[in-house]
Amino acid sequence: MSSIKNVLYFQSGLGVLANMFLLTFYIFIILCHRPKPMDLISCQLSFVHIMMFLTAGDIWLSDLFESLNIEKDFVCKATFYTSRVMRGLSMCITCLLSVFQAVTISPSTSLLAKFKHKLKKYIICAFFYFWSFNLSFSSSLFFSVGAYNNMSDTNQMKVTKYCSHFPMNNFIKELNVIVSTLRDVFLVEVMLTTSVYMVIILYRHQRQCKHLHSIRHLRASPEKRATQTILLLVVFFVVMYWVDFIISSTSVLLWRYDPVVLTVQKFVVNAYPTITPLVQISSDNRIINVLKNLWLKS
Repeated sequence: MSSIKNVLYFQSGLGVLANMFLLTFYIFIILCHRPKPMDLISCQLSFVHIMMFLTAGDIWLSDLFESLNIEKDFVCKATFYTSRVMRGLSMCITCLLSVFQAVTISPSTSLLAKFKHKLKKYIICAFFYFWSFNLSFSSSLFFSVGAYNNMSDTNQMKVTKYCSHFPMNNFIKELNVIVSTLRDVFLVEVMLTTSVYMVIILYRHQRQCKHLHSIRHLRASPEKRATQTILLLVVFFVVMYWVDFIISSTSVLLWRYDPVVLTVQKFVVNAYPTITPLVQISSDNRIINVLKNLWLKS
């Protein structure tokens, strides 16, 4: 079990460092250069992923709060609430990333083309809506989660070192499950729909370029590289989401979280925020050029 936890610490450390690098890079771009709408989304996503790692179960902040002798019930509610908010934001912003790229590469004759000139305005409005919705929706966790104790084990389900789920009113519990499921299904469907749309556009573009004997230009297209990167991230996110959903649903139905299953779930949840910055770093020419210059100077 200790070796598995070491893997989680390594995964978290790698994820935090990669996302911190991206966050610093995008803040510099936003403050010192003319940022692209994609930079605003990526900056927000990097921040959300850092917070996900810091509030993930027994790792980082939980241990810090314990050393400061802060009340465990507060630690539990604060970290669990923040973690759930960040996971919801990660899904929403990934969906926004997919929709944004679909609008960006859409041909001028499509219905989406009229939104291209107002993308930055729509992105800021979307951020405000996503934060407001997730902060308010997850507030029910303050009543359903609390510090773990050794009494009445049958009435609580331990989910982290300090936290347990407690039984809720059936109506409230079912309402939360329905709303969260509808939110997740809607966002996943939007991601899949925009992904299919982007694949179709890329396929048509490739056929046109082959017809015009300019396939070399297509391979060098920044739009194509960005689209392929987002498609990869969306597919990976959807796969990780459904694995997490199956684990969570099974555990809730059985009202039992096996420690090994819980550890596997943490690894699955952290997989996307770990892979995302690495994919973005390897596909952004601006970042690659910065790293090359740093390497040459050293």
